Amino acid sequence: MTTRAFDAVTVGEPLPALAIPITVQLITGGAIATRDYFPGHHDLEAARALGSPHIFMNILTTNGLVQRYVEGWAGPQCRLGSLKIKLGAPNYPGDTMTFSGSVTGKQPDDRSVEVTLKGSNAMGSHVSGTVKVFLP
Repeated sequence: MTTRAFDAVTVGEPLPALAIPITVQLITGGAIATRDYFPGHHDLEAARALGSPHIFMNILTTNGLVQRYVEGWAGPQCRLGSLKIKLGAPNYPGDTMTFSGSVTGKQPDDRSVEVTLKGSNAMGSHVSGTVKVFLP
């Protein structure tokens, strides 16, 4: 895998789509890995008692998937500078979240690019935001 070169990236360039199947294992594993023991992320009955049809993904797992998406496009020698996200529709098991995005800015002084992205599922937008990434 190669790292994107700053000079080769253009504003408006789309990132390739990335589809991520949402599974019980992904949701519970992400919650446990981030030490988020809220019952709605791992206990089906507790989630239903909250009015949810199933357990749902926590924000830190979503944050990690956003990072995976951008770093997968940028390559192993990139460095994330900032990540700003907004949550929307929940991610439930059995659905798929598909990321899309594009380069929306370039800063030659620090060799950074801004990526604007969205992760959508069957209910709509799960996550949207921007990521600043530094490229060689």
